Amino acid sequence: MQESPIGPISDPFSRSSSAPLVPAPSRAPSPVLLMTSPASPFHGLSAFPITPSDTQGRVDTAALEILLTRLVAAGVDSIGLLGSTGTYAYLSRTERRRAVEAASALVAKRIPLVVGIGALRTDEAVDLARDAAEAGADGLLLAPVSYTPLTEDEVFAHFAAVAAATDLSLCIYNNPGTTHFTFTPALIGRLAGLPNVVALKNPAAAPVDAPTLHANLRAAVPEAFAIGYSADWNVTEAILAGGQAWYSVCGGLLPEPTQKLMRAAQAHDIAQVGMWKARFEPLWALFRELTSLRVIYAAADILGLSTALPPRPILPLAPTHHPRIAAALEPLLQPA
Repeated sequence: MQESPIGPISDPFSRSSSAPLVPAPSRAPSPVLLMTSPASPFHGLSAFPITPSDTQGRVDTAALEILLTRLVAAGVDSIGLLGSTGTYAYLSRTERRRAVEAASALVAKRIPLVVGIGALRTDEAVDLARDAAEAGADGLLLAPVSYTPLTEDEVFAHFAAVAAATDLSLCIYNNPGTTHFTFTPALIGRLAGLPNVVALKNPAAAPVDAPTLHANLRAAVPEAFAIGYSADWNVTEAILAGGQAWYSVCGGLLPEPTQKLMRAAQAHDIAQVGMWKARFEPLWALFRELTSLRVIYAAADILGLSTALPPRPILPLAPTHHPRIAAALEPLLQPA
C-alpha cells in the first residue's frame, strides 16, 4: 500500500469490492417527456457523471448508460458529459466520440446533452466540437487547456475558432485549478460578443463573496448570457445571488437530492436550502479533503453503480476511506 498526500492509496491493479448501498438500476431508459428541460442547456441543474473506462482508456459505454439512465429518470435540466469529472483530458478523440454517441442514443433528446471539448491544440478542439455536434450534442463546454501559459488574446482566438466550427451554443469553462488560466470579467465580456458563445461555467466564490462576484460577471455580459457555477459546496449561495445554472459533480451520481437542493435555491426557500446543505456537507467535506474526483469514483463503487477506477496516473482511494464515504452518503439516500 502506497502513501500519498491524501492518505493511504490502494494498489491500483486490485480493488476491494464494497457492498452497495443501493442496487444498480436497469439500463433501460425511463419514459420521460421529450425535452422537458429548459430550452437552453445552460440553465438549471447540469449533472456531470464520471466516464467509466478500462485501464487502456476505452470507455465502458454500458457502465456509462447506467449512470445516464439515473439522470434521465431524475429529470435533471442537462447532462454535462466529458467534463472534468468525466475525465475528458484522459480520453482519446475516438473514445470521446464513442461516449457522446452512446450518451446521445440513450438520452435521445429528452434532456440537453452538453459535451466538453477541451484540448491543448485549437485544431483538436475544433475537431472535437464537430465530432460532438455530429454525434448529437446539444451544447459545448470549452476549457482553455494549456501547457504553456496562455495570454488573453490567445484564449480569445482559441474560442473564436472553436465557436465558429459548429452551430451549437458554447459555454466558457473557467476552471483555473486544472487549466491554470483565469478568465477576467473583461475577457468573458469580449467572448460573450462572439457568435454562439452564450454561457459561463465559473467556480463559485466563498459564500460571503458570491453576490459581488455574480454582480461583476453580470455587468460584463449581455442580459441573455447565462452565468452558472461549479464547486458544489459553494454553489447554493451563487444561485441565491442570481446564478442560472449549477454544474454539479454530485448531480452526476446523486441527481435526486442535488435536484432538490437546486430547486430550493431557485425558489429562495432558505429553510430547505439549509436542510439540504447540512445533508450534503459531510460529502462536500470529503471532496475538499480528498478531491471530488477520487471521492465520486469511490462513491459510485459503494453505491453499486460503477466499479471503474480513475484513469492513471490518478490512483483510487484506498478501501480504508470507504466507510467515511458511505457514512457521508447515507443522509443523501434518506427521504426528504
